[in-house]
Amino acid sequence: MTRPRRSILYLPAANARAIVKARTLDSDAVILDLEDAVAPAMKEAARAAAVAAAHDDWGHRELLLRVNGLTTPWSEADFAAVENSGFAGIVVPKVDSAADALVAVSRAHGRPVWAMIETPRGVLAAAAIAAVPGVMALVAGMADLTNDLCAQPGRDRLPLVYALSAIVVAARASDIMAFDGVFTDLADAEGLRAEAAQGRSFGFDGKTLIHPSQIDAANAVFGLSPAEITDAGELIAVYEEALADGRGVTTHRGKLVEVLHVAAARRLLATAAAIAARNS
Repeated sequence: MTRPRRSILYLPAANARAIVKARTLDSDAVILDLEDAVAPAMKEAARAAAVAAAHDDWGHRELLLRVNGLTTPWSEADFAAVENSGFAGIVVPKVDSAADALVAVSRAHGRPVWAMIETPRGVLAAAAIAAVPGVMALVAGMADLTNDLCAQPGRDRLPLVYALSAIVVAARASDIMAFDGVFTDLADAEGLRAEAAQGRSFGFDGKTLIHPSQIDAANAVFGLSPAEITDAGELIAVYEEALADGRGVTTHRGKLVEVLHVAAARRLLATAAAIAARNS
């Protein structure tokens, strides 16, 4: 069954109160962050706190660790700390090549790697990175990429469309997941929903978040409405009825139904079942 990963919340691993609160939130996944959210002087303490937190009960929430970049002085110790922990995966920043991905996988102690694509080199190498065995997801890091590109995106993220699409295409080509980047304006709830909807339209599986207040919007946008679920069930029923009657072609709501539409409908229902199971 497909595991829902609609909402993925970053939390500073050094923030004990935030970690305690996170175990009560409705996010599908939590990433304890050792990188950008932790000052150099706090790296070791944050690592120890993250490992301790991984032994707690996180309920339905998938718990991951974002390590420091591969070339930093903290990276190897971050990976080593994962060996006997309860983390479900490791998020690795600024993966720029398949060689970087191979290093990350080799250090991950068998944990799935979520590779962050947040530089121009990473975007150009996204397909090669996604193809490395052990890489389970690509994560868009749009803040760093925007800076490197000297881009000035508006709400439509037009200067980033190529990169966003490249990440999704690379992930789908290797049959792994893809997650949209964070939305940083906490006061703009409408903008968050619009960007999440855009991300879903691109094909992302969920959205990374920086604050608990963003969880409900991500769950709603990347979730499934009753109408979508009903429509998928009806489409499958119509198709199966046509096959039983010896017809290879049929229509649903005036549109031609092909095998690819049936596969998409079944995937949607599997996701809906996973969300329902998680909620129960």
